[in-house]
Amino acid sequence: MKTFQELGICDEILKAITELGYENPMPVQEQVIPHLLNGETDLVALAQTGTGKTAAFGLPVIQRIDRSLCQPQALILSPTRELCLQIAGDLTDYSQYIDGLTILPVYGGSSIESQIRTLKKGVHIIVATPGRLLDLLERKTVRLDHVSTVIMDEADEMLNMGFLDSINAILAQVPQERKMLLFSATMPREIEQIARTYMHNPQEIVVGSRNEGAENVRHVYYMVHAKDKYQALKRIADYYPNIYGIIFCRTRRETQEIADQLIADGYNADSLHGELSQAQRDAVMQKFRLRNLQLLVATDVAARGLDVTDLTHVINYGLPDDIETYTHRSGRTGRAGKSGVSVAIIHSREKGKMRAIEKIIGKKFERGLVPTGEQICEKQLFNLADRIEKVKVNEEAIAKYLPNISRKLGWLNEQDLIKRIVSLEFNRLIDYYRDTPDLDLPDENTRKPKAENGGAQEGRKGRNKDSRTAEEGFERIYINLGKAHGFFPPNLIEMINSLVPGRVNIGRIDLLPAYSLFDVEKGAAKKVVGALKGNEFYGHRIYAEIATDKDYAAKGRKKGGKEREGDGRRKGEKRYGSPRKGSADSRYKHERRSSTPRKERRK
Repeated sequence: MKTFQELGICDEILKAITELGYENPMPVQEQVIPHLLNGETDLVALAQTGTGKTAAFGLPVIQRIDRSLCQPQALILSPTRELCLQIAGDLTDYSQYIDGLTILPVYGGSSIESQIRTLKKGVHIIVATPGRLLDLLERKTVRLDHVSTVIMDEADEMLNMGFLDSINAILAQVPQERKMLLFSATMPREIEQIARTYMHNPQEIVVGSRNEGAENVRHVYYMVHAKDKYQALKRIADYYPNIYGIIFCRTRRETQEIADQLIADGYNADSLHGELSQAQRDAVMQKFRLRNLQLLVATDVAARGLDVTDLTHVINYGLPDDIETYTHRSGRTGRAGKSGVSVAIIHSREKGKMRAIEKIIGKKFERGLVPTGEQICEKQLFNLADRIEKVKVNEEAIAKYLPNISRKLGWLNEQDLIKRIVSLEFNRLIDYYRDTPDLDLPDENTRKPKAENGGAQEGRKGRNKDSRTAEEGFERIYINLGKAHGFFPPNLIEMINSLVPGRVNIGRIDLLPAYSLFDVEKGAAKKVVGALKGNEFYGHRIYAEIATDKDYAAKGRKKGGKEREGDGRRKGEKRYGSPRKGSADSRYKHERRSSTPRKERRK
């Protein structure tokens, strides 16, 4: 793998992208950057969203600009104003150490007079939606005769939105001697026609395969009666308390209706569609990016400019009519090497459409079983227990309130207190789902699968396995410390913060008396294990390893394999230290490498 410097990126841009956290080029960047900097032919790049396309074309475009010529030299076309603003923002970040470079986003829904004034002052790069740019061309307020590079981003989506005539009119005003790059997630016939008409002997590169779905995305369908689709959606959302996803609907009306129902039912949701004003759309997207919303109900067009890398789920509230739209939808999860799930809630008449999608994306849909009320209640209760276990207690702030609280609740024993905490949180949920019917339609041709909801076949017995198995996108780690050692989630989090360099997302933590199991994001497990092993916690020598399901019996005892490390005790020495105030060094011995805080994933 080459570095950005080896690809030919200049020092000013290298400084900017290093500060932005870029380390090594992604595959599409490694192929596109040298071609735009040095290649002679045009380029068609087939790549999914979330593969690093903006940097792939943005870095060389910035580097090729002649700042002494204050005329538009690069034109970037995008399907929506949101994507237009996102690209312009990214290019501004990449060029922060290049003086005198001007980038202008041109899009509908904002003042055209303001854009005209900026154009008159002179710009180097225009990022535009086709409709607004064509309007400016017809007013003769922008000239493209100095444009040497044309980028069409998400070209297939521009065609789906009916911009073919506008694109033809725009490209007719660009000089013939230009370099052109066309990005598309899919390759419909219309894209091939544009390539033949406007590009010179284009070279084609493919990141993945033509028209295929993202590699780390699972495709799951739930088949229910049409009247039960909304109830199925609610159950899926309830079964995944930490869901962070987009629900795609076919029409603006359906989008608003589903969002209104979810909000009325107490879900952290909002809508995004074309009938909202630009200010409303910006506000909704900002809330979603900041994860102040868990569920965004959107039309395909409105969501085009929303770039979020950590989506756990994409939910299709019915399948779209064309396969390219499904590919775009599902490509919004499973980005940047992370895993994701694309869910389709369908009725029996949509099975043929689903099979057609399978043939194009080269993947099979798994049959998921809609979670039952009992499974949802169990999952939510365990999620509450995880949250209580992981909560960080502010001892100093709460100390003055504890005496009165203790007097108030002192008559309750442990079991009664637990029952009341659980009931306070979940009486409504338990009442709602009591005696709820099964929503699944029978499918005689489908064997009973490994359900997407996990609990549909396992019932309550599945809890033991769940506690030993990593969740999607995570790996499970064994550590020979448990409750008997005075070891609790805050100790683990503090230990990882201090011992492991870089940022690590921590998932589920299961504490047992003699040992613990916890999840970390895939790719970080070996680093975490290596950092933990050999250190000490209150005189107890730490042993850690990556845990697999087959390694642990139902009660968590290791089957075969290595003997555990000793407890590091000398004769007459107290076996375990007790929790006490002080630095992390008083709890375990280590060489402090980093104090960068980690983001703990809420359960």
